[in-house]
Amino acid sequence: MIGLTTVIIISIYAYFTIQSQDQVLISEVERHASQLSETVKKSTRHEMMTYRWDYIREIISTISEDPYYGEIRVLNKEGKIIYSTTEKNTGKMVDKNAESCYACHAEDKPLESLSIPERTRIFSTSPDSVRILGIINPIYNEPSCWKAACHAHAPDQKVLGVLDVTISLREVDNQIEKSKIRIALFAIIAILAISIMIGVFIKRWVDKPVNYLLEATKQVASGNLTFTIKSKGDDELAMLAKSFNNMTKKLAEARQQLFQSDKMASLGRLAAGVAHEINNPLTGILTYSSFLQKRIKGMPDVQDDLKVIVRETLRSRDIVKNLLDFSRQSIPKKKKSNINDIIDRAIKVVENQLGLKHIKIKTDLNPDVAEITLDANQIQQVFINLFVNATDAIEHNNGEIFVSTKVISLPLYGNQQIKQAICPKNHSLINYEWKIEGMPAIRLKATSDGYQGLINLDPIYGRKRHRYNLTNFKGKIIQFSCPECESSLIDNSKNCLRCGAPVCVINIPSQGVLEICSKDGCEWQRWEYIDAIGSIQYVESSVADNGCGISGENLEKIFEPFYSTKGQNGTGLGLSVIWGVVDNHGGTITVDSEPGKGTTFKLRLPVNQY
Repeated sequence: MIGLTTVIIISIYAYFTIQSQDQVLISEVERHASQLSETVKKSTRHEMMTYRWDYIREIISTISEDPYYGEIRVLNKEGKIIYSTTEKNTGKMVDKNAESCYACHAEDKPLESLSIPERTRIFSTSPDSVRILGIINPIYNEPSCWKAACHAHAPDQKVLGVLDVTISLREVDNQIEKSKIRIALFAIIAILAISIMIGVFIKRWVDKPVNYLLEATKQVASGNLTFTIKSKGDDELAMLAKSFNNMTKKLAEARQQLFQSDKMASLGRLAAGVAHEINNPLTGILTYSSFLQKRIKGMPDVQDDLKVIVRETLRSRDIVKNLLDFSRQSIPKKKKSNINDIIDRAIKVVENQLGLKHIKIKTDLNPDVAEITLDANQIQQVFINLFVNATDAIEHNNGEIFVSTKVISLPLYGNQQIKQAICPKNHSLINYEWKIEGMPAIRLKATSDGYQGLINLDPIYGRKRHRYNLTNFKGKIIQFSCPECESSLIDNSKNCLRCGAPVCVINIPSQGVLEICSKDGCEWQRWEYIDAIGSIQYVESSVADNGCGISGENLEKIFEPFYSTKGQNGTGLGLSVIWGVVDNHGGTITVDSEPGKGTTFKLRLPVNQY
């Protein structure tokens, strides 16, 4: 289509160029013929007045010797040729049809006044002859003429005759033919050049990327979700390639999540199947340990060891039960406990393992921390898992683990996670497939100026680490809706307090509504329920090591089930269990790590629930 359009445009250009040149050349010949006619007329005026035809013939014959000029004639008002440079035509009548004379005549009467274009005619004497341009110059009846004694012209006769000059257009036609050839050659060369350029550009920037996309779709259709398209630049095809790569990445993650979900289901079945088998030997260990405690009351050292065995056996039994409870989303058994005591018990469990690897554990436990309502066994397991992970991350003999506790006060703005969000028709807006720093995002459908897509909002109130799937919303007002039922989330009765745009309203069950500005780039948010609470106190526990650290690309995935950085040596369940436990206690856990320097986990549990 581009090539055809190019041919049409160049052809139209060539046509009008040739027509323009033709008109310019004809106009120039007309002007020259008119000047010649005037020159002849003025040169012979006196001789015509005195009726000296011999002298008139001499002047006209001399001019007509130039091969450029054709026949020069003097005609009377009836069209009879009084004189012609072609002697055989003298005395004949002009063939008005052959010479296109009707442009100057109406009802066989000559017009009295004509412009140069009206006095000019172009004709051919035969179909195969050259074109001839003829121009007439009227000879008017002047007073000096009709008053002369030698003439019998009446005073009311305006035109006595005409001087007719013809010029061959052979040279003009030759020039036009040469121009046609030149323009045709130019058109052909231009079409070929443009076609080659278009072909090269389309091959480079359209055909090749589209073939890559086609190959990518075949690869994905065959199940290869690791196939990626190399995209350069920021044009539409590059954006399409990036979107395709992002899509395959999400598909791979979704497939992995499905696989992990199957493994979780298998784990649940496995846990249910072996719980009874594990509890049986644990019951035997507990029974005999309790029996031994009663028999060796006089041996305090052994009594202390047996107490540890009994306590850890009871905890092991609870761990099995908690594993089942965790798979069934059970509620923790909470009671008032001191976090420092829980940390001390966890350290005693792993201190032998730390000693074998020559790892020192240092503590800075604030004695003034308040008691928290929590499940002590679950929180103890959290710290044991963190200590074991720190031990595995330390690969040298100068390893250290530093544990600290303190009480902090934090505003909920910028720290409160939105765990539930629904549309007006009670569809969940939480996107468990897309996580921001390990937390499920809030998924909304976005529409603006004909563009639409999905936006994943940061689940932390007050933060703006949103993920946009489209780039066409910059600076625009967005219409938000539910991705499932497309119910509008825009409340036009409310306006942003910062820019005045309409407000998007998201229902948070039992905690009011979250309001966000619908204009891209405006970061205004309001959650009145949380704003009314303000700040709350947390007990912050920190576990830091000087191990190998975690790379940035793995940080957002370490809390996912079965994701492990230990290869075959890890199950990938430890941190996911920790996340679930902390989340069920209304707390948060964050990680800060730098490869080669170490990792720090910060666990924050609220002193009072809200």
